[in-house]
Amino acid sequence: MPDQADEPLPRREREAMDILHRLGEASAAQVQEEMSGQPSYSAVRALLGLLVEKKMLKVRKDPGARHHLYQPRISQLRAKRGALGRLLDTFFGGSPSELVASLLDANERKLPQDELSRIRELVHAYEKRKKSTN
Repeated sequence: MPDQADEPLPRREREAMDILHRLGEASAAQVQEEMSGQPSYSAVRALLGLLVEKKMLKVRKDPGARHHLYQPRISQLRAKRGALGRLLDTFFGGSPSELVASLLDANERKLPQDELSRIRELVHAYEKRKKSTN
């Protein structure tokens, strides 16, 4: 059974997690300041409480202050990998080549040369690692 941390999050929860990954640790007021759409303080506190229940966040009392500080329990890399896996499954039938083909579709977007070069480097490094493990 998948860990709750690997389950997709609703938009607002994902936004709060992105903010906390960027800040490292923050109070509910700090998260509220960063959120789009100006949610109320109590709504942000409730949202953060849900993420604590889901074991996505750690919470601690700020020494010398009256508020709590929230911190992600899972790494941003793990969150990205989970989101990418869901994206691949949902839109590309689990096929990385279909995802790359979509990125390289000239009708959709113009990919800058430096991005193309970086993609080539990553593929080359991947092939090199695979050869060395075989």
